[in-house]
Amino acid sequence: MRVQILGTGQLLELQRRLRAAGNENIRASMQRRVRRAAEPLRDALQDSIRQTDLTSAGRGSGRRGGPSPTTRPLRATIAGAIRISVRNTGAGAGARVWVDKDALPRDLRGMPAAINTGRVRHPVFGNRRRWAQQNASPLWWDRTVRAHTPRMTREVERVVDDVRRRLN
Repeated sequence: MRVQILGTGQLLELQRRLRAAGNENIRASMQRRVRRAAEPLRDALQDSIRQTDLTSAGRGSGRRGGPSPTTRPLRATIAGAIRISVRNTGAGAGARVWVDKDALPRDLRGMPAAINTGRVRHPVFGNRRRWAQQNASPLWWDRTVRAHTPRMTREVERVVDDVRRRLN
């Protein structure tokens, strides 16, 4: 799961001109401003996953329950794995916001995508012969990205225009 604003012709041309000018202050400033443009999206995605409700049908009569075998907070763990990266060179120039699966425990790596579908199936307390389903409000990632994309695009265009003016 990731969103990227990158590789536009304007950004690539600007990178070539920055390299030719050799001005590190302008490059560092541009990178900092592009990162700042992506930070509200990262924060909104973290808030969105933290507020996503996971509900289940509950236990039927006569079934036993118990405490969770883990003390790991699921939504906070996923929120902590949402990252930003900014690149200033090549075809990948731009900002990227994604869920860093390496920052998640091995058993939770598919969970952000599963929650985004609105349906999470999992074994009951690790017992692979008994499965439970939990429902979530779907598209936590997609809706948040869709809401923030126009603002991010405008901000990155503004940064590119400012840097282009400074180079001329």
